[in-house]
Amino acid sequence: MCGICGIAIPDRAHRTVDQPTLIRMRDSMVHRGPDGAGALIDGTIGLGHRRLSIVDVAHGAQPMTTDNGRSTIVYNGEVFNHPQLMSELRAAGVPYHTHCDTETVLHLYEKHGREFVRHCRGMFAIAIWDRADRTLTLARDRFGVKPLYYVHAADGTLHFASEIKALLAAGAVSPTLSMRALPDFLANHAPSGTETLFAGVYRLPAGHTLVWRDGAIEIEKYWDLSFTPDAALARASDADLVAEYSTRFEEAVRLRLMADVPLGMFLSGGIDSAAITAVMSHMVDGPIKTFSVAFAEREANELQYARLVATRYRTDHHEIVVSPEQFWDALPTLIWHEDEPLAHPSSVALNFVSRLAGEHVKVVLTGEGSDETLAGYNRYRVTMANMALGGAWESVVPRPLRASLARAIGEPGAAGVRGKLARTFLARPANLDAMYFDNFAVFAPGRLSSLLSASTRAQVAGIDPYAAYHDAIDSSDAPTLLGKLLYADTRTYLQELLMKQDQMSMAASIESRVPFLDHPLAEFTGRMPERMKLRGMTTKWVLRQAMKDRLPAEILSRKKMGFPVPIGTWLRGPWRHLLNEFVLSERALRRGYFEPEAVRRLVVGHVGGENHTERLWALLTFELWQRIFIDGEDPASIRMREAGHAMPLAPVGSA
Repeated sequence: MCGICGIAIPDRAHRTVDQPTLIRMRDSMVHRGPDGAGALIDGTIGLGHRRLSIVDVAHGAQPMTTDNGRSTIVYNGEVFNHPQLMSELRAAGVPYHTHCDTETVLHLYEKHGREFVRHCRGMFAIAIWDRADRTLTLARDRFGVKPLYYVHAADGTLHFASEIKALLAAGAVSPTLSMRALPDFLANHAPSGTETLFAGVYRLPAGHTLVWRDGAIEIEKYWDLSFTPDAALARASDADLVAEYSTRFEEAVRLRLMADVPLGMFLSGGIDSAAITAVMSHMVDGPIKTFSVAFAEREANELQYARLVATRYRTDHHEIVVSPEQFWDALPTLIWHEDEPLAHPSSVALNFVSRLAGEHVKVVLTGEGSDETLAGYNRYRVTMANMALGGAWESVVPRPLRASLARAIGEPGAAGVRGKLARTFLARPANLDAMYFDNFAVFAPGRLSSLLSASTRAQVAGIDPYAAYHDAIDSSDAPTLLGKLLYADTRTYLQELLMKQDQMSMAASIESRVPFLDHPLAEFTGRMPERMKLRGMTTKWVLRQAMKDRLPAEILSRKKMGFPVPIGTWLRGPWRHLLNEFVLSERALRRGYFEPEAVRRLVVGHVGGENHTERLWALLTFELWQRIFIDGEDPASIRMREAGHAMPLAPVGSA
């Protein structure tokens, strides 16, 4: 696990790479690679690398160049089939100087050219400079576990890096809000396509390569995930499919134990991390080191479930309980690490458990990716039920009566039964936008329009906040609604979860690995009949069956909680001053993006008992992001415990 960066300047620009600029880029990411650093400048090409040593610790320094001097690589990640590939390459007469997978990737490029990436099984962001044909090839792993951002300037210059802050350190762009990405961020927790919140900064899509040649770039997809059920698998028995899934899952875990340093497991107490722990326990010598995090509040503490698994498998278990003070104090610095507003409060907890793990290991396995491939979210089941019932409802109940009932139910966010009914077919039309995208959005289009100021609405007019989701739905080959939803989420929502996992763990200088996103396992899962994923009220059915004799019953049957963080309670109580300072303050509102009265209504409604936790979190972290990246404020100087300034609007709770 490392940080990579680089600069490619076209010949027509008549300039070369500036070494201090490249070093500044590289060292802005020292947390990603505290074990070593390297750089190479070849006239108009510069490559930088920070190393976190995991495999072949004594060797494998980067940039690494082939013996003939033709190709040079910088690389972040792990290729887990490296031992097999190395054996095959050696048998074919390829000489090796190290035992690290970086050299294997470089030899694959020598042998296969741009097709090298299809042979790599793992998580990676790769850059290879080919002096012979004067091309720079960037590649990102199939699911986007490892990040890769770039800026392509009007003169053809390309800057790329593992983190956006490195691009800013190089002066590739000035830190400016991308208005095109703003509706996407406000609707979906985070920009869900190739755009970022920084104007001019893009992310290379998962499963894609980018080839730069003398100022021009070409982006190409090399892999995609299919959710079309396979006919042969549909005829197989449940028992055979469970057995096949178990075998593939165990292989995915085993491959991710490749390391020359200590490794451990993030144990949340949910079925995903518990399943990995169960499988992993039979593959390693001695107790697994497991790490868990929680908050003191009862509704946000799942440690009892993690302890059940830790006891069952006799792990060397470590826990941390995060206080509200620790949470809020850490938030500004973690937004700096993320480069964008934290989409989910659980990111903070993830960083705390990463720091705990960093005291004992350099590599952890995590359960990310199971929900999007095995239909683990309750929203899939709810959406399919709403779509089916809504179609029947609209066919038998006249439109005026439906509209009257919807008005009586009101908006989502209300407490009690009305708030729940507002998310059903009784209050929403039976189409995918209303039942899925709007229903689970932070700010759905109607509410978003009310939030934005007139000038902002004019700037974002015509921008579809769900564009990335709609594109994914349209390009999916899945014949069913569930398949389309799973495909869309793997290409959008999952991307932000993986960035959270990467940035929060790398901020603590540890590597995280995700067995559920082993691509052969995911391809098999995608082709399985849907009865193996969602069966009645049971999500992730095949995984539960595979683990039924290996995990405690309490883990197999418990309701999915995600990772609860009591943000809503804190913002109604002792931390309400944060709303004054970062949501309602004159400094926040004079930016002009939002209607002050709409913001005030959200705060008043939340303190009065409505649930606007996600919306207020988005506005609060958005303001913190602007202060850090747009205004240039040092995150360490932002005080979260100080009393807020007097509200420029009517006090919360007033009429």
